[in-house]
Amino acid sequence: MSSSPSSNGLSNNTLHLEQIQTNLASLRNGILELEAVSRTAAGSHSQVEAVKLLRKQYERMRGMLLADGQGVEVPSLDIIVAPTPKKPDPFSSLTSPSNASLAPLIGTPPPRSPSPSIPDYNGPFTPYTDDPQRPPSPPSPNALLQTQKQLIDTQDTHLSALSDSISRHHNLSLQINSELDTHHGLLQELDTELDQTEGRLSGARRRLDRVGRGLKGNGSTVCIGVLILVLLVLIIAFKT
Repeated sequence: MSSSPSSNGLSNNTLHLEQIQTNLASLRNGILELEAVSRTAAGSHSQVEAVKLLRKQYERMRGMLLADGQGVEVPSLDIIVAPTPKKPDPFSSLTSPSNASLAPLIGTPPPRSPSPSIPDYNGPFTPYTDDPQRPPSPPSPNALLQTQKQLIDTQDTHLSALSDSISRHHNLSLQINSELDTHHGLLQELDTELDQTEGRLSGARRRLDRVGRGLKGNGSTVCIGVLILVLLVLIIAFKT
């Protein structure tokens, strides 16, 4: 009769160790999956820091179990082991003090520390807040009407300024057109005067040509006339 309590204690201890070993194996698989995701291009610096914290937590619990010397085989995260089929856990509903003390360390993620090394952690765990931010309330119909009225007034002001600018450009274009017409008339008058000047120059050139031809044909007569004129001038000069 004295051996039954010890045998019951050993069986309970064995069941607890098996459950702890199963939970640690699940935690190890989850850490390896997170580490594989963080190594890809989609992983951020905060995810890498979270994986490091989980690895430290796992290695700490593994060291505690190995220090007890219970013969529990808990592989390290650096050792690759073949996946084994999961056995159903018939003792998941047990609420012993040992399970209650180990459950927060195994079943839940580690709490986020307020250290500045991972301020932007956006991993798979959502932080809990007692006072979530409320969505902004929609504006009232009066506020919407006032906003629309202000927009319409602003558009009217812009349209009025645009209309004034178009009117000024139209007046400037009319003035430029009038100036162009005036310059065109002046150019036509100048063209007419140039034609008349060219006609007069042509007539003078023809007259000079006729005088030149006459001088060439009557050169001797002209010379005699000039000599007679010179003699007359000399005679008059000597008599006086």
